[in-house]
Amino acid sequence: MRPPTLVEFAQQFGGAYLATEGALWRTLRLLLTRPGELTRRYLAGQRKHYVLPLRLYLTISVVVLLLIRLTLATGPDGAVKIDVNLDAQRGSNAFSLDIGGGRAGVQDGHFFCTGLPGWVCHRLQRRLDVDPKGLQREMQQWSQRVLGQIGGAMFVMLPAFALWLKLVYIDRRLRYTEHLVFALHLHTFWFLALALALPGLSALKGMAMLAVPIYGWLALRRVYGGRWWARLLRASVISLLYLMTLALVTVGLALWALLT
Repeated sequence: MRPPTLVEFAQQFGGAYLATEGALWRTLRLLLTRPGELTRRYLAGQRKHYVLPLRLYLTISVVVLLLIRLTLATGPDGAVKIDVNLDAQRGSNAFSLDIGGGRAGVQDGHFFCTGLPGWVCHRLQRRLDVDPKGLQREMQQWSQRVLGQIGGAMFVMLPAFALWLKLVYIDRRLRYTEHLVFALHLHTFWFLALALALPGLSALKGMAMLAVPIYGWLALRRVYGGRWWARLLRASVISLLYLMTLALVTVGLALWALLT
């Protein structure tokens, strides 16, 4: 008996995953139409007919990240379009990057670096102190490296978000893994909303940005309950902690992409 071809293997895998009693579609429908209900049912033990949280998140995030890479990488000449001139008049060789309390870049063709450790400045100079064409090429490669690490960065953001939920809702006496289930479902929705903000779907971008906080608010109400003013206070604290985590991860990701 011959082994299956790659196409046959993909068909078998996709058929088993996508068509098993419509589990994926049933899960997505519940996720999109009733914020927090998928988490509530999972925590209540109703798991048989739905895709598991981690598998759902991985599936949606991989598909959306792939769409992002294809969208950004497909221009008129098949290359990523990056404007190197970020802080000077168009046509000059200028670029700057704010990293925490420091700044580095190229101004009037010369590299500068302030407020950063010497070894960081040295590595950045090797990357940025090049001719205009080289700088354009370097920034294209940098954007690709950053984009390629978004999926990995989310595996820092997700556990952190669940930890902030655990701390803010410590009176609920839920296990950390239960908060993680909520975080997985919420981030899955956020990835779906991100897909609506892709280039070519600009008409839906405003709708997606509006849906993110509204969905999160409704999901918190269904899963955690509580008075609206207490929920607003908790949501504000979680948002602040999450934004701080996002800033740290973003800086770390940008530095890693520039220094490696």
